[in-house]
Amino acid sequence: MDQLAFYQAKLAFEIDSWDVAEQQKQGKALLVVDGRSPVAYAAETLPGAINLPHRGIDAASTAQLPRDVLLVAFCDGIGCNASTKTALKLAELGFTVKELQGGLDWWKRDGYPTVAGGASCDINTAADCGCGG
Repeated sequence: MDQLAFYQAKLAFEIDSWDVAEQQKQGKALLVVDGRSPVAYAAETLPGAINLPHRGIDAASTAQLPRDVLLVAFCDGIGCNASTKTALKLAELGFTVKELQGGLDWWKRDGYPTVAGGASCDINTAADCGCGG
C-alpha cells in the first residue's frame, strides 16, 4: 500500500472530535455510540450518545439502529479498546461506522462538553471506567 492509499484508508475509518462536533452542529446525520458499560455511560458520555456496550452487540441489540447514518463508536480513549470492538461488531453487521480518535479523553481535551459527568477513569479512582463493556 502506498502512502496516499494508507491515509485515505485511515480517514475512511477514523474521525476526530472536531469533525463529530461540526457534524452535530450542522445537524448532519450521525449517531454517537458509547461502547462502554452502562455504569461508565451513566457517569459521563458525549452529548447525544447512546449506550451500546460492545459485549452485547448483535443483530437483535442493533435492530432499531438507523442504517442510513454514520455511527461513531467511542470509549474512554487510548487505554481502552471498547471503541474498536464496538466499531468492528457494528461493521460486521453492515453499519457504516467510524471510530472516534482518542475517545472521551480527547473529546474533553479538545474542550467539548460531556453530559452526566463527574466520573474519572484514572487508575487512582474507584470509578468503573467500563472498558470491558
